[in-house]
Amino acid sequence: MGHGGRRGPGRRPAVVATAPPAPEASRPVEDAPASDRGWVLPLAVLVVGMFMAVLDTDIVNVAIPMMQTQFGATTDQVQWVATAYTLALGIVVPVSGWLGDRYGLDRVYRYSLIGFAAGSALCGLAWSLNILIGFRIVQAIGGGLLPAVAQAMLYRMVPREKMGTAMGFFGLGVLFAPAVGPTIGGYLVEYVNWRLIFYINVPVAVLGLVAASAVLPRFPRTSGQRFDTAGFASVATSLFSLLLALSEGASWGWTSYRVLILGAVGLLSLAVFVVVELSVEEPMLDVRIFGNWAYTNSSLLMAILIAALFAGMFYVPLFLQEGQGLGALQAGLTLLLPALITGMVMPISGQLYDRIGARWPATVGLLLVAYGTYLIHGITLSTSKGQIVLWMSIRSLGMGLSIMPIITAGMATVSSAAAGRASAMNNIIQRVSSALGLGVLTAILTSQEAQQMSDRAVLLPSVAPGFPQLQGMAAQGQAGVLPLYNSTSLQVFGTAVGDLFLLTAGLTAVGVLLALMLPARPVASAEGRSAVLEL
Repeated sequence: MGHGGRRGPGRRPAVVATAPPAPEASRPVEDAPASDRGWVLPLAVLVVGMFMAVLDTDIVNVAIPMMQTQFGATTDQVQWVATAYTLALGIVVPVSGWLGDRYGLDRVYRYSLIGFAAGSALCGLAWSLNILIGFRIVQAIGGGLLPAVAQAMLYRMVPREKMGTAMGFFGLGVLFAPAVGPTIGGYLVEYVNWRLIFYINVPVAVLGLVAASAVLPRFPRTSGQRFDTAGFASVATSLFSLLLALSEGASWGWTSYRVLILGAVGLLSLAVFVVVELSVEEPMLDVRIFGNWAYTNSSLLMAILIAALFAGMFYVPLFLQEGQGLGALQAGLTLLLPALITGMVMPISGQLYDRIGARWPATVGLLLVAYGTYLIHGITLSTSKGQIVLWMSIRSLGMGLSIMPIITAGMATVSSAAAGRASAMNNIIQRVSSALGLGVLTAILTSQEAQQMSDRAVLLPSVAPGFPQLQGMAAQGQAGVLPLYNSTSLQVFGTAVGDLFLLTAGLTAVGVLLALMLPARPVASAEGRSAVLEL
């Protein structure tokens, strides 16, 4: 949520002596580099835009039940409000690097804010479910471009020796926004109106647009750069197929023909994409950057942490609501303190990176995440909210301490000229790893619940031959069976969720080994490094 493309002559310093002027198509059109100016105020503007875009990705999930009621839709139908947004992101994000290079990052950022505000307003006005789904796609165009373009701008305008501190504040949008999403969404849905989760974006985006026009520096752009049509088509097909399969696998069935065909198409398109990107002169997303081990290691660690992050933010609120009977707002408030801890720690982790590098903040942070996740695997229906808050707080402390040093360590090895496309690759990795993590964990959860219900039903002396008959009797409301069935289902659900967190803890612990391979000191500059970093 990186790679570099081969750059045209517009990225080289201009010749100002007696040399003939460069052709207009290859000359930088904008003015001086942004890193020559103050960066604190522009960073604040980017943080607001990033926070808003990431928050909207998760806050909508809280309003899904209310939308279902108002539109009279089934669960599968209303889930497309979230799925359509995710699929549109998979198509938009890969092109963000090319757009930033071609038209200038600052210009693309401003137009993305306009598009996001317009899409949000339209979503709030939607009069039917299908119209809402269509407007969510419009909203995703701006929402998908904002994080990738904002991160690329940050890497162009902040000096390398201050990058950790800047990323610590910038990361509030990556971790803090989705963490507070359930609380904000729960309050708006329960006490105001679900449409406000869209309307609230409009004034924030307008203010962000005014601030961006006033304080953001102008960034160089490269005119005449060829669009990689084959690369875009193959990566868009791959991401669309894989994200759709992962989003709908639980409802369609992981072994259904639709999911298997989508998976095959996604993997085949991915292979075509790799071949294309290794062949063209100006690739959409140059995969050769993964020949840089520092960047690859950072990407692997980022994928592990993002998967662990979304597992906690999805399954803990789900358990609190379905297992312990809390409302959406109560579940969100239970997770508010861990979210605040993340927000307080991230700026500190950025300063630690600037002083001691990524290795030790990342290692300690991953250990805390693994330990906190391991504690959560003991969650039961009788676990107190205080214990859950404590366990989630340990996880949040580790997340806040580790994720920004990890991302910064990888991006620091990429030249500033390649930052736009590198940030696009980072956003793709984050999107796919979150969907993949939730998809795989949901499949495991479903399988675990079915197996454990079958095993426990056999032990019930009043029912034979087992779970199918128990479920049928419960559906018919036979005396004593329904409470027994509900109690057993909740216990099985709690046990299955605990098993998921045990698996996630083990995966995070493996990441500690990769963290020990991160640079021990911050990278001051990537400009003089090997050509493999600029590709």
